[in-house]
Amino acid sequence: MEILILAEEANGGLHRMSREAVAAAQAFAADAGLDTALLVLGATPDAAAAEAATLDVGELLVAADPLLAGGDSDLVAEAICQVVAAEHPTYLVLGHTYRARDILPKVSARLAAPLLADVIAYEVSDGEPRFTKQLFNGRLAATLAPAEARPVIVTFQAAAYAADAAAAGSPPRRDVAITLDPATARCKAEPPLREAEGETVDLTGADLIVSVGRGLGGEENLPVIRELADALGAELACSRPVVDAGWLPQTRQVGSSGQTVAPKLYLALGISGAAQHQVGMKGAASIVAVNTDPEAPIFDIADYGVVGDLLEVAPKLTELLRAAQ
Repeated sequence: MEILILAEEANGGLHRMSREAVAAAQAFAADAGLDTALLVLGATPDAAAAEAATLDVGELLVAADPLLAGGDSDLVAEAICQVVAAEHPTYLVLGHTYRARDILPKVSARLAAPLLADVIAYEVSDGEPRFTKQLFNGRLAATLAPAEARPVIVTFQAAAYAADAAAAGSPPRRDVAITLDPATARCKAEPPLREAEGETVDLTGADLIVSVGRGLGGEENLPVIRELADALGAELACSRPVVDAGWLPQTRQVGSSGQTVAPKLYLALGISGAAQHQVGMKGAASIVAVNTDPEAPIFDIADYGVVGDLLEVAPKLTELLRAAQ
């Protein structure tokens, strides 16, 4: 095979960014004349594999081992390397998730393979691919030409391709064998750590996000936003000024120095919409902005806008949502 897409499991199915990676790989394969395969691996990968079996790839590969239950990055990296050694792909493609950032440097080092991370686009010229990534908070773009070493590992930034753009299909399934040694595992899995304010959260997988900015006025007003997020069933996020003020932790930040998200709905409350923030959320399917400044840049990319005080608008939205439940 020439393109091997690495799937990531989330909540018993595929991570949304894995679907984005499939969409990117499908487009790349069509332009470069390459074939594709999708790899699902885990301790019990059948649920994720069932979802993967609905996507248009040349072949579905499934690798299972009970040792992968703990999610140890060394074991996952070893499993990937074993599949690569057996299948000889030219490219490994996946979404630029937290797990990818943890695992892929290990894979790159073990395979002596180039890693092109956080790519936003590609082009094929004279049969040679070039990949584009952003630098300096999105102010510059670099064009990367892969080295001769193979495979080339490519991760696509969240929202670089739409998850819904992944074409449907029914690929044949093939189980592949991996042999893992528990002695190589250096991490011990524990229950997920959840803290009231310091909770580590992966916003990249959220379908609904309520994000707040400097217009909040102060930390004492956060309960108003939390109630709206709870009523909507959304994740709470923020812009950098909120983090700088200490109102929310950096793990909740969206933007060039935070997370890049692509939810179905992004509700921006009191966020002016500076370029650094837009880099992290402009891929949202629908953007609703509330700001007192009618000239705020966020309105330039918003699908719906409300000129008003978020502390007046948010409680009314919460009331309407709770009444509809």
